[in-house]
Amino acid sequence: MTFAEILIVSIGLAMDAFAVSIGSGTLSSMKDMRSKIRLAAHFGLFQFMMPVIGWYLGSTVQTYVEEFDHWIAFALLSYIGLKMIYESFRTEEHVRQNPSKGSNLVILSVATSIDALAVGFTLAMLDVSIWYPSIIIGIVTAILSIIGIQLGSKLGLKFGKIMEFLGGIVLILIGIKILIDHIS
Repeated sequence: MTFAEILIVSIGLAMDAFAVSIGSGTLSSMKDMRSKIRLAAHFGLFQFMMPVIGWYLGSTVQTYVEEFDHWIAFALLSYIGLKMIYESFRTEEHVRQNPSKGSNLVILSVATSIDALAVGFTLAMLDVSIWYPSIIIGIVTAILSIIGIQLGSKLGLKFGKIMEFLGGIVLILIGIKILIDHIS
């Protein structure tokens, strides 16, 4: 694979993480730089790891995972999206849960990187070395995630709760898109 091909694949894979980053950036709990870097770094790390895992698993378990990976991504993204929508209706007295910590971080990282697992399977079938593409995928995802968080932060300052609500809707729509792409 050429660098251009890897870059295009990387940008495509990073779009889910970018959209989630925009939604996460709208939350008041994501104002400190440490939270922003932690979220972007985890998204990049998971996007790096999943193709490697997929490549090593190869075609031996592909048929088993392909049957339900889209359902896992849909369920995880919908769960977080519904939680964000619920949080958008709560009063300001309640502190919003930081998506860059705990189980939310793991759930979002896995949900946004499921497709990268499939890319790893594909690269194994094409007999392509995995390390170089995986590094590029991880770096591109981390960079786009930071951009998304910053963009979401600016939108959150201006539009507040409505952006948190819309962020939740976006997560659910991404889950539905993943589901439709895999079913059709």
